[in-house]
Amino acid sequence: MINKEFFQALDELEREYRIPKESMVESIEAGMASAYKKEYGFTSPISVRLNEEKMTYKVYAHKLVVEEVEDEDTQICLEDAQYIDKKYKVGDVVIEDITPKDFSRIAAQTAKQVILQRINDIKKDMVLNEMSRRQGEILSAIVRRKEGNTVFVEISGTQMEGVMMQSDQVPTETYNVNDVIKVYVKKIRESMRGGAQVVVSRSSAGFVRRMFENEVPEIKAGLVKIVSIVREAGFRTKLSVKSEDPNIDAVGSCIGNKGVRVNNIIAELGGSEKIDVVEYCDDSIEYIARALSPAQVLLVSINEEEKNAKVIVPDEKLSLAIGRNGQNARLAAKLTGWKIDVKPYSTLSASEDQDAE
Repeated sequence: MINKEFFQALDELEREYRIPKESMVESIEAGMASAYKKEYGFTSPISVRLNEEKMTYKVYAHKLVVEEVEDEDTQICLEDAQYIDKKYKVGDVVIEDITPKDFSRIAAQTAKQVILQRINDIKKDMVLNEMSRRQGEILSAIVRRKEGNTVFVEISGTQMEGVMMQSDQVPTETYNVNDVIKVYVKKIRESMRGGAQVVVSRSSAGFVRRMFENEVPEIKAGLVKIVSIVREAGFRTKLSVKSEDPNIDAVGSCIGNKGVRVNNIIAELGGSEKIDVVEYCDDSIEYIARALSPAQVLLVSINEEEKNAKVIVPDEKLSLAIGRNGQNARLAAKLTGWKIDVKPYSTLSASEDQDAE
């Protein structure tokens, strides 16, 4: 079982997988020691040593030299120890060669198992390290199975499994086995079994942010910056952008010629999600008005201390400003960081009439 080819194979593993040869040898020795104990019912401490020069392996038992033996599996009396070598004294450890002649087959199987396990472990580590570096990126994946409300995908080209919890799924989408989808690598976390798990998402605002970064060259080049982005997946996304260069139209860059850029992103999101791109403004009043796009805003009054804003819109635009179930106003508030109260113009007129009386 120990031959020149065996150690050459360890050299190749070191080159291919960057597993230190010494580490591999230590793992094989530990595995063989465990296999020996199991096969022969040995309970005392033992060690296995591989010798590359002699192409051999040896199994050694370790026993402590004592005056009076209390545990025959781990101790040896001084008289017996000195029978082996007169130099032994109490407190020394006697190392005895107990290599069996019929252990080769078991040793070979154990070495093979250890090597395969180490290769699998190192492959997983390599993929996880790669995933850690690609956190925050969008990757292609194949839906492999569904368990309850959780979708499991295989990240293309890695054989790494990604988990997409219900909160990371878009409520308007359906995921079927073998569907090819794009996912956002959200984070790497510890799984319940002690390993690592890749958490992916399609509902995250980061997913849309990364799509704009990939689709819009001006964002990738740093000429246009995304200041803030908020999302209710499947329904609406709002993002504010700005550019330090007065010659660059930040909003126009994101929309693209005839809307081609933003439409490409909408198509990837399923085609029904609306995206509002607004230009960031340091002036809070103007920024709040822009955030309520596509609604027209007539008046914004703010309370700086309470971070409240009252917004007046044309009566016929009230439903557009508020949005379905309050969605447009809610996202505008999240985007700007202000609490926004939207009112129709008629309420302002009525208030003025009462003041006049």
